[in-house]
Amino acid sequence: MAMTYESVVLAAKKKFMNADVSSVQGTMAFQINLVGKVEGIFYIEIKDGRVNVEPYEYYDRNAIITMNATNFTKLINGKLDPVLAFTTGKLKVDGDINAALEMIKFIK
Repeated sequence: MAMTYESVVLAAKKKFMNADVSSVQGTMAFQINLVGKVEGIFYIEIKDGRVNVEPYEYYDRNAIITMNATNFTKLINGKLDPVLAFTTGKLKVDGDINAALEMIKFIK
């Protein structure tokens, strides 16, 4: 099955649906910029113990995470280590790196 913007957003929604984010105080929000063959922008917001994944830009965010769709999919499926992805340039963070890594650990 070919990867599309919609399928990536749906995969992220499914992954975060059952994440236990009760430890997060206030709101954490991340804009994901997909680059490469599959392009698009969506956001992941952790708020009031719930995670919202929506296909929009998010202005008041902790960080922007930029990566290609293949690597993002590997990341949320636990097949790509976030720290390794970051150090090898497969994952770029513009903003709060610690918050981004914190968010990523909820999907394991």
